[in-house]
Amino acid sequence: MVKLKRIYDAPAPDDGRRVLVDRLWPRGIAKDEARLDDWLKEIAPSDELRKWFGHDPTKWEEFRERYRAELDSHGDLLAGLRDVAKKGTVTLLYAAKDEEHNNAVVLDELLNPPQRHGVKE
Repeated sequence: MVKLKRIYDAPAPDDGRRVLVDRLWPRGIAKDEARLDDWLKEIAPSDELRKWFGHDPTKWEEFRERYRAELDSHGDLLAGLRDVAKKGTVTLLYAAKDEEHNNAVVLDELLNPPQRHGVKE
């Protein structure tokens, strides 16, 4: 199971494995306070893509496409997250204020593809 959560929200017992999926360390959070199990900087959007997007919801669809293209070279990291999620809960942590338009949402889409008529896409 994959869950999404802002890193600024308090850790909870049901978070399972807590994985930060941002390239930059979030402001105002001490490393011991974050209670991370992993920090996968490599799976985050490139600096160029992150700066271009700027969390502008009007760029969301194109950001999703560009980020998915970048993730093609990180199939091993996605597979690792998918394997951990099959065994228990993985909480993807992100710092963005916008809970609907951020890289963790795209990762969640890839790790939990929608099912149609009982067949995974």
